[in-house]
Amino acid sequence: MGDLIMTEKQYVVAILGATGAVGTRMIQQLEQSTIPVKEVHLLASYRSAGKTLYFKGEPVTVEEAKPESFDGVDLVLSSAGGSVSAKLLPEAVKRGAVCVDNTSYFRMNDDVPLVVPEVNEDALEGHNGIIANPNCSTIQMVVALEPVRQKFGLKRIIVSTYQAAGGAGQSAINELKREAQEYLDGKSMNAEILPVKGAKKHYPLAFNLLPQIDVFEDDGYTHEEWKMIHETKKIMLGDKNSPDIKVTATCVRVPVPVGHGESVWFEVGDGNTPTPDELRAAMADFPGLVVQDDPATQLYPQPQTAEGSRDTFVGRIRPDLETKGAYNSWVVSDNLLKGAAWNAVQIAECLVRRDLVRVPEGGAAKFN
Repeated sequence: MGDLIMTEKQYVVAILGATGAVGTRMIQQLEQSTIPVKEVHLLASYRSAGKTLYFKGEPVTVEEAKPESFDGVDLVLSSAGGSVSAKLLPEAVKRGAVCVDNTSYFRMNDDVPLVVPEVNEDALEGHNGIIANPNCSTIQMVVALEPVRQKFGLKRIIVSTYQAAGGAGQSAINELKREAQEYLDGKSMNAEILPVKGAKKHYPLAFNLLPQIDVFEDDGYTHEEWKMIHETKKIMLGDKNSPDIKVTATCVRVPVPVGHGESVWFEVGDGNTPTPDELRAAMADFPGLVVQDDPATQLYPQPQTAEGSRDTFVGRIRPDLETKGAYNSWVVSDNLLKGAAWNAVQIAECLVRRDLVRVPEGGAAKFN
């Protein structure tokens, strides 16, 4: 997946939402990618238009994102919010661009592949111009569990997440830091963003835990939990409602700037009872997955050590002492890189390598 792309073609790439926490990291990941970039367009809202950012040391002026911004663009990397994706990505496809979208807007659309390259790269072959980047918490979990599924089968997943403030954007990171200082100074903490910016109530994250990420659904689950359940099924099984793997989730926001942690309980296929060492070996051989698991030396994944890495880290692998064929694990990844910017650029690398940077005939009609 990181191999040099042997092609003479160069690509015009647009980054939509270029000034945000994920967008700035998309720029960095694109700089380090194997994609032969001819030209970069950095797009954002009118408020950010005119700002100067840099690509490979060269200044690039941020432009206001409009439909005509995508004229002549080959690839779009998008992380500007669902409403922006809904409005502008069909326009980009209409103009011949292939889009990798980091928002949740298109993920459950049956005409849109939901892709984690280590797990289901082949799903790209059926794209109609838009490919969805999964939820950050889903991405790291399926990377950790796919080698288990391939070798031993996978029946059930129970996950509890410890998700960083950065999953809600740079403004949430800034608010966490401000709240922490207010708390240390003996002042009242003023929460304005979390758990959900548009909600009636807001609670401080500093020195606190918030068992709500996204809005609540009628069944009592949050939409983040719903996403983890159905995205996992779509990525691993190609069917967002498949009964073949049972998944449930509890998603919690924790006072960490960057790096999601997950306590993942999983049950393997019938009749399989791999040892922890066999699980570690399968995981260690899987691309993009690093095993950090040595209790004797207190080696295990942590957000601070994962930040800045493209990899997913797994440790604390041990059998459930009450349930045969079930295991506990601890999974950590940089939610802004593998959980967002890097996975999107990685998808774009795969599209280039497979010569899929083209909208099939009739593809644009799927989104209009």
